[in-house]
This record gives sequence, C-alpha cells and structure tokens, in this order.
Amino acid sequence: MTSPQVEKLVHPVALWPVGAVEPHGPHAPLGTDTLISVGMCERAAARLDNAVVLPPLPFGVTRYGAAFAGAIGISEATLRAVVLDVAKALDQQGFRRLVIVNNHFEPEQVATLRAAAEEAGALYLDLVRRRNAQRLTDEFRRGSCHAGRYETSLVLADAPQLVDPEVASLPSNDVDMPAAMAAGRTDFVAMGMDRAYCGAPAEATAEEGRATFETLTDMLVELVEAQA
Repeated sequence: MTSPQVEKLVHPVALWPVGAVEPHGPHAPLGTDTLISVGMCERAAARLDNAVVLPPLPFGVTRYGAAFAGAIGISEATLRAVVLDVAKALDQQGFRRLVIVNNHFEPEQVATLRAAAEEAGALYLDLVRRRNAQRLTDEFRRGSCHAGRYETSLVLADAPQLVDPEVASLPSNDVDMPAAMAAGRTDFVAMGMDRAYCGAPAEATAEEGRATFETLTDMLVELVEAQA
C-alpha cells in the first residue's frame, strides 16, 4: 500500500504475522513459521472489513535449533521491545487494534508475546491454548509437529516449491515435544530430533494444508470479530 492509501483507512485492524528463522528438517524452509503466519493473515484480511496485513516479523526467540545451520534468533527483551514499539506506532497512526499472529511455539517466544500483547493492549491468537489446539490436527495436538505433517502440509499449500523432494523419503519421528520440554530438554538434538524435525513430514499434503489454513483463519477471524 502507498501512504495515501493508508491515510484513507478509518481505524483499521492490523494483522501482524510473526515467526522465526530456524531449521525445519532437511526439507522445509527456515522461514516456515513466518510463512504460515503470513498465510493466515492474508486469508483473514480477505474475510474481514477494514483489516490490513503488516510486513512480517521474521525473527523470534529461537534456541532449540541452535545446533543447526540457519538458526538466527533474537532475545526476549528485543522481541518485547519491537512489539511495544510497533504497537505504539500503530496507535499513533490511528489503528484500532493490533493482532499478533504467531506460529513459532518455542516457550520463551510464546511467553514473551503473551506478556507483550497484554502490555500493549494487543490481541494474541494463542494457538497452543487447549481450546484452540483441539481444533487442529492430531499431530499438532500430540505435540509432535515440528516440520512434520502439520507444518509441511501448510507450506505445501502456499509455497510447494520451497519443500525439498527429499520429504517423501523421511521416516516418521514421534517426539512428544511438550513432555521433552517439561523434562528439561531444551534443544532439538536432546529431544531426539537429530534432523531438526518430528512427526511425519512424508505424509504431508497440500490438501491437508489448505484445510488447516481454513481452520486457522476461522480462529483468527473469530478473535478479531469478537474483540477488535
């Protein structure tokens, strides 16, 4: 959009895609989480009145994948500061509400965004809350979904050219990530993810990805319409 186009908007809602730059197996792009957030925001904006999609925030708090090439993270303090600064700027520009859409679920990222959203008066679509997670796929609910069938299907739906054909030969790797985190394992290798993925990426399909995007978009639209 141009500056004059933004000027014509009347108290719009800003949808902000947030993700991370980190390994997603040998087959999916480093920006998988951001790509998913962008896909959700673009679909939701098409269904909402007076909503715009902000440029994505591609960097997040990511340490679990530090043993692999391509993991580029920021600190909790930096993430909080960026969220608060952007929220303040949007308020000064006359935006009615900021909605943070995150698909990187490292605990420190989620905790930071929850707190920053509350501090800024922004909305946060918390996909790991039980009421939301229960609406998603079995793999997501089991917590064995980093670059697995769930995420790979979403990438196949929007950017299939970014998924390496090697995905078809990858064996399933069942890892209960929440349980591993609770046991104090704070990196992918210690969790049993020596190729930076868990779940069943070889089972991923674009059809499942499109269906999951619809569910994710429903949740985002419901949040905005209920509270924005």
